[in-house]
Amino acid sequence: MTSGTAALQERRYRILVTGYAISSYGTFLNVVALSLYVYAVTDRALAVGVFMAVRLAAGFVAGLASAAVLARWSPKGVMFWANVAQAAALLLLVLAPDGFRTGTLFAVSAVVGASGTLFMVTLRSSIPDMVGEGRHTWANSLMVSGRSMAMVAGFASSGVVVSLLGYTAAFLVDMATFLVCALTVLLLPMPMSPARGDEESDDEKGSQGGGQEGEGADGPGRRRVPAALVALGAVPVLGLMVALRGIDALGSSSHNAALPVYSTELDADNPAVFVSVFWCVWALGNVLVQQVLQRYTKRTGRSVGALGFGLGTIAMSGTFILAFAGLPWAATVLVALLAGAADGLTEVSYTSHLQTLPSPLRTHAFGLSATVENLGFGVGMIVVAAALDVFTPLSVVGVAHGAAIVLALVYVARVLRGRGAQEAGEAQEAHEAQEAVPGSEAREGKQVEQGEQGKGESGAGPARGGHRDGAEVSGG
Repeated sequence: MTSGTAALQERRYRILVTGYAISSYGTFLNVVALSLYVYAVTDRALAVGVFMAVRLAAGFVAGLASAAVLARWSPKGVMFWANVAQAAALLLLVLAPDGFRTGTLFAVSAVVGASGTLFMVTLRSSIPDMVGEGRHTWANSLMVSGRSMAMVAGFASSGVVVSLLGYTAAFLVDMATFLVCALTVLLLPMPMSPARGDEESDDEKGSQGGGQEGEGADGPGRRRVPAALVALGAVPVLGLMVALRGIDALGSSSHNAALPVYSTELDADNPAVFVSVFWCVWALGNVLVQQVLQRYTKRTGRSVGALGFGLGTIAMSGTFILAFAGLPWAATVLVALLAGAADGLTEVSYTSHLQTLPSPLRTHAFGLSATVENLGFGVGMIVVAAALDVFTPLSVVGVAHGAAIVLALVYVARVLRGRGAQEAGEAQEAHEAQEAVPGSEAREGKQVEQGEQGKGESGAGPARGGHRDGAEVSGG
């Protein structure tokens, strides 16, 4: 790849991330504005819960279907129409007559949940094709940084936008952000529709992947499930990695639900202060760690990898538990900063690791991951909401994130054991390769050395010393 092509890829990817950050602002503004609007229209708290459940359920189904969708349509087309669909749903909500508002709200919830999941699965799985090999960590860091800043801006401005401009204006702002993102997608140097040959090739690869995993897939309609299972087995401990991501999502639901409760306990007159400060400092930590990761990758040419995901999850869950421990303000701010940094580390390392999969399996892996994350977060919101009526925020968050820490410790142990086995195998291969080198001089030198030094000496001669060094280099 020429430097000019790489520069063009990077510039267009930056434009796409800018559009994604703008649409993420609309998404987070959307979360607050739509939830408030549901309660204003229905006057029932249960409706707000059902609204969120519909959104998560739609995302769950979209995660399962994402591989099949991307097998038939191009990534550029999926990302474009996912944004257009969300904008159209919000416009429909603005234009809906009063008698149809409730039904339209739940339709919007389903469209936003499904389209948002499809967009994220497509974006994450397509990054290697957009930026080229060796640029995954940089691209993922840029994406996470944009989303983190957009999240803080969306949450912070939602109250002001709704209070000063009203719900209609908030929905129109949301709609505009999705249209901006759709326009940035159009600038990508990718076809809007896949070529017929590419489509057939992808189908063949999916069929081959399904056949490798097992012979239980006895019909064309069942090829997708084995392909997802192949994706889990294609990278060491990937199944455990995805499971940890699901438990992490459950932990995330606990602190998201517990923060308003805890903030109210701290200051009933100004409950928004703690929440706002916490998320702003969290976002700062997230953005700072992205800068560190980008410089580390540029300097060393390495990514944080699977081990970074496990260690980051432990650090993130631990700091979120400490956030509810009643620490002084200065300590809590430091904890929020570390929580954001650890969260950013896990996001980048997880995404980068899944992006090492071949293209057909990568799509299945990200779709399956999105499904597991939506399931973990959805179940967590139900369980946590019930638990907070009985237990303290610290105990609820401690149990949820404690489960993530336990599974993360198991995951880290598996990764380290796998690395040890790989290093031992490489050392053994180096030993066997050296022993198999033809020629009598090395063997004669070894025999003379053994005769001169005797059986009891350690053997520091050139032949044996070189062998040991070779094994150490292979092991490192």
